[in-house]
Amino acid sequence: MTAQASHPPTMPQEARPLVDSFGRAITYLRVSVTDRCDLRCTYCMPERMTFLPKPDVLTFEELDAICTAFIARGVRRLRLTGGEPLGRRGLLGFVEGLSRHLRSGALEEMTLTTNGVALARHAEALFAAGVRRVNVSLDTLDPAVFARITRRNKLPEVLAGIEAARAAGLAVKINTVALAQDNADELPRLIQWAHGQGMDITLIEAMPMGDVDADRPEQHLSLKDVRATLTSFWTLTDTDDRTGGPARYVRVRETGGRIGFITPLSHNFCESCNRVRLTCTGMLYTCLGREDRMDLRAVLRAGGGAPAVHAAIDAALAAKPAGHDFRIERLATPASPRQMSVTGG
Repeated sequence: MTAQASHPPTMPQEARPLVDSFGRAITYLRVSVTDRCDLRCTYCMPERMTFLPKPDVLTFEELDAICTAFIARGVRRLRLTGGEPLGRRGLLGFVEGLSRHLRSGALEEMTLTTNGVALARHAEALFAAGVRRVNVSLDTLDPAVFARITRRNKLPEVLAGIEAARAAGLAVKINTVALAQDNADELPRLIQWAHGQGMDITLIEAMPMGDVDADRPEQHLSLKDVRATLTSFWTLTDTDDRTGGPARYVRVRETGGRIGFITPLSHNFCESCNRVRLTCTGMLYTCLGREDRMDLRAVLRAGGGAPAVHAAIDAALAAKPAGHDFRIERLATPASPRQMSVTGG
């Protein structure tokens, strides 16, 4: 009797790690839960923004199903974004539901990016639901400049939200978009303030997405130039620190704090990309600066279930490009027609 060769069982589709055609493992999912926001930042959206009809937006049950599928495939970090995520009713219940993946150990971290306006009301509940870290978008400490950039006079609410978050036990990192005409001269002061509060700060080059009521070429500020300026009076030391995203961190000897640099235009970071993005309408984008997408909402609402969702994720990942299409010389024309608030950053 001839013995038959034994073969290891094929790994089920829903358990296979997510690896794209360039060998990059996908371990980070950014999820936009809403396109709506109570601010109107000039680099993000026009003053008279048209928001999506509510039936187009995924329910929390649908969002949970998709997040769970990604976590089963090896996503270890989940970031909730918007628009402004705290503006969506029922968000805390959604976060509490997802926290089961933290308790099981399947998910390493669940974080939130917010404009901070409503953070004071929700900080304690976020901590109770398992969130330990939030990013707060803040481009200036000057009330007049804040009102000009955001078109709203809500700086006191944002500062109160940061204070409440830290009091609740949340680690806070400040995200600041570098703008040549609005905050270039203030960046050192903002960094000193953040470090003085024990917070990291990440500087971000404005990304050319969507039509906005602003002149992008005039506002572009290269973080190469910003770093050169900071180096003229501080000692910056490169680190290997990573927080899951694309920021490259330096330590400032004089303040003791860290500065992150996100440089999609002056120095792209595509070779190490480990993330994909889900919009609030269920569109899966494997690259922020490209238009290729997979409609997971259609898959879910057609009744395909988990196998169909996993097959769609695999198809999307197979088409993930090597890099984005952001170019400094094309700043006057958006690289993508999508508003940043729709994609979730």
